[in-house]
Amino acid sequence: MSTGTLLAIIIPCAVVLIALGVTLWMLARRRRLQREFGPEYGRTVEQTGGSLAADRELQSRRQRHDELDIKQLPADLRREYTDRWTRVQERFVDEPEGAVAQADDLVTRLMRDRGYPTDGYEQMVNDLSVEHSRTLDHYRSAHAVKARTGGGQATTEELRGAMVHYRALFDELLMPPRSGTDE
Repeated sequence: MSTGTLLAIIIPCAVVLIALGVTLWMLARRRRLQREFGPEYGRTVEQTGGSLAADRELQSRRQRHDELDIKQLPADLRREYTDRWTRVQERFVDEPEGAVAQADDLVTRLMRDRGYPTDGYEQMVNDLSVEHSRTLDHYRSAHAVKARTGGGQATTEELRGAMVHYRALFDELLMPPRSGTDE
């Protein structure tokens, strides 16, 4: 066989193998992101217009999250937060809108004490999506109801649902991290 014939066989085979390797690597990365971000992956695909853009966005979120100083709260501060939550729930009976506003504020303070930046709702959601993607829809739903509370636009049942949604994220923020890191 001549050198030209060998090159005509080897080069296309190498290109195919490299393309196959890159494709398999991208699929594995996508599956890892889907597993890590859960329902947030699909939402990000819809928002960004495709899987490649979503992959880049979620990688960026993870990188930003890794740079944050997220910490677990000491037991006494967790108890204090739990007591505050109980008081917020008790307030719901007499003043549902005020209790929802307090629940939102309490979740935001808890995030800040854990080390999450709390400047801007969208950035908060993006930062939470890395470790708390399973409860993020709860937070979005609660926040949407809270935004409608001024002027009686939210029903008592919606306000009750918002409290349940805030509680889901609140409880998760109090728990030790799933990743087993020193977070």
